[in-house]
Amino acid sequence: MNAPHDRPAYTLRQLVMYFVRLGALGFGGPVALAGHMRRDLVEARQWITDGDYKEGLALAQLAPGPLAAQLAIYLGYVHYRILGATLVGIAFVLPSFLMVVALGWAYVRFGGLTWMQSVFYGVGAAVIGIIAISAYKLTTRSVGKDKLLWAIYLLLCAVTVITESEVAWLFLASGVLVWLWRAPPKWLGHGRANAIAAIPAPAASALLGTIDWPLLSQIGLFFAKAGAFVFGSGLAIVPFLYGGVVTEYHWLNEKQFVDAVAVAMITPGPVVITVGFIGYLVAGLPGACVAAAGTFLPCYLFTILPAPYFKKYGKLPAILAFVDGVTAAAVGAISGAVIVLARRSIVDVPTVLLAVVTVALLLRFRKLPEPAIVAGAAALGLLIYPLLHH
Repeated sequence: MNAPHDRPAYTLRQLVMYFVRLGALGFGGPVALAGHMRRDLVEARQWITDGDYKEGLALAQLAPGPLAAQLAIYLGYVHYRILGATLVGIAFVLPSFLMVVALGWAYVRFGGLTWMQSVFYGVGAAVIGIIAISAYKLTTRSVGKDKLLWAIYLLLCAVTVITESEVAWLFLASGVLVWLWRAPPKWLGHGRANAIAAIPAPAASALLGTIDWPLLSQIGLFFAKAGAFVFGSGLAIVPFLYGGVVTEYHWLNEKQFVDAVAVAMITPGPVVITVGFIGYLVAGLPGACVAAAGTFLPCYLFTILPAPYFKKYGKLPAILAFVDGVTAAAVGAISGAVIVLARRSIVDVPTVLLAVVTVALLLRFRKLPEPAIVAGAAALGLLIYPLLHH
């Protein structure tokens, strides 16, 4: 058990530098990033216990906002509390934010990114291979042989594939089901953490609403809503963004929005950082900063406010059962998201081969770095895509 007074096996600087590196080099979206954190921090370095990791994954899945960023913030909180959570959150998001702002500048300056489709064609297929391996590893470690957890996992996987979204109440229901099955309660006071977690959204929206410039105010409020009300992975935010950015506000056209999603996929770090690119296209650097702050502030608050309650009560049998249920649901939804994404990225024989080769390489060479695969896939995309689409 990691009590607050336990002496961690690492310094805050080491943890922050780890997340700078993950934010700069971690490809594959929330599934792969969550898998990296487990592999590196729980298994290889043993800085974080399996129990703390599971708590973080469950909290990240229960709270709205991007999953990978919330998990990172929680892991920063484990030993170094609010300072750790804050520095880790910034370290994780900043590298990819700077990259998408630079790409946004290039996009505006050079009138679109014609090469982006070629790169995305290759990278998108390789990314499916990367996240498929991560989903497989998460499944084997989190679900085990428990039949109830497998039933939850398969249900959530199917729901995600069918609806192409993540149904928040099913995560809660899964946790409650396993809790009632394994540790029937004598008391019913489990609602408090959720009540506390529900506080910051209006506050964050009100804060962002005080910005003077009408467009920046509009951007801030819209992206705060995106961060406050979209559950699960950064992938789940894409339909919500499309509805606001293209359909409601007409800030971007269809092609610009597709390019924005491509940028998110070919840059490392959290997928949801596409908000920085969108913000840049709409209102330059101030727009990028406001969009990113609006999206990540609610998820930061939703993580650090319930965290003390998770830490204090997280070892109770009822909470452990609840966390197991939510984790099984989360991993099921993540596996479903792999299938949803594969439908969009695996479009012909070359992309099928790219995805299969990526899986084979990662299974055969366990220490093969993902950025090397992504770079190779990008090069292949630049070669193959023009031949097939001319």
